[in-house]
Amino acid sequence: MFSKVSGPVRLADQVAAILAEEIESGRLAEGDKLPTEVALVKQLGVSRTVVREAVSRLRNAGLVEPRQGLGVFVLPRRTRPLDLEADTVGATDTKAKVLQIVEVRRAMEGEAASLAATRAAPDDIARMRQALDAIDAAVASGGDGVDEDLAFHRSIAESTGNTVLVSTVRYLGEVLRSGIRVTRANEARRGDFIEAVRQEHHAILAAIETGDAVAARTAARRHMHHAASRLQDADDGFWTEAEDLDVDLDVDVDVDMDVDAGP
Repeated sequence: MFSKVSGPVRLADQVAAILAEEIESGRLAEGDKLPTEVALVKQLGVSRTVVREAVSRLRNAGLVEPRQGLGVFVLPRRTRPLDLEADTVGATDTKAKVLQIVEVRRAMEGEAASLAATRAAPDDIARMRQALDAIDAAVASGGDGVDEDLAFHRSIAESTGNTVLVSTVRYLGEVLRSGIRVTRANEARRGDFIEAVRQEHHAILAAIETGDAVAARTAARRHMHHAASRLQDADDGFWTEAEDLDVDLDVDVDVDMDVDAGP
C-alpha cells in the first residue's frame, strides 16, 4: 500500500504526511481503521517509534482517534488546527507567531484556571502539584521541562470537567507545545526568569487550591503577560535560533494500534 520513506525530512513527519494524504484523498475514509503498527513498520520501512509519533501527530490534528483494544480510526473531516510553521519565513515572523500563541493562551488559560478554582477535586490538585514537581525535576536534570509544563496547564483544563475545553487544549496540543518550547528556551537563558516562572506557576496553583476564581484567573493571565514581556525582551540572536528549535511530537498519548500483535 505504501512505499518506504527516506530522505532529510524527519521520518515521523514523512509518515504523518503520507497517512494524512490517504485520509484527505478519501482513500482512508471516515470510520476506516489504519493499518496496524506492525503493517506500517513493514510497508514504510521505519521503526515503531516513528509510526507512533506520526500517529500522535495525526491525533493532534484531529484526523484519527485511538480506541483502546481496537486500533486507530479515521475521524470525520473537520477544520485543521493552526500550524506554527505555516507561512514562517524568518525570525520576525517566528516572534510574531509565538506572541500570538501567548495571547491565545492568556485568554484560554485564564478562564480555565478560574473554572478550576471552583471545580477542581483533591485528586486534580494533586496532579497539578505533581506536574509542578516534574517541571522542577526536569530543569534540575538539565531538561527543558516542555512536556511537564504542558502537562501542568493541561491538568488545569482537565480539572474543569468541561469536555469542550479539554478537547480544545488537546486539539491545539502541537501549537501549544511549540509556543511553550520557545518561551521556555528563552526563560532558560536566565536564572531569574526560571525562578519567576516557577513562582508564577505556584501562584496559579495556590489560587486554584484555595478556590479563589478571581485570583486564579488573574494569576494565569499574569503568567502569560510576563511570558510575553520576557519574549519581547529577547534579542534578535535568540529569535534567529528559535527558527531552528525542534518541535517534538506529542508522544505521551497512549496509542493502541496493534491489538493483534505482540510488543
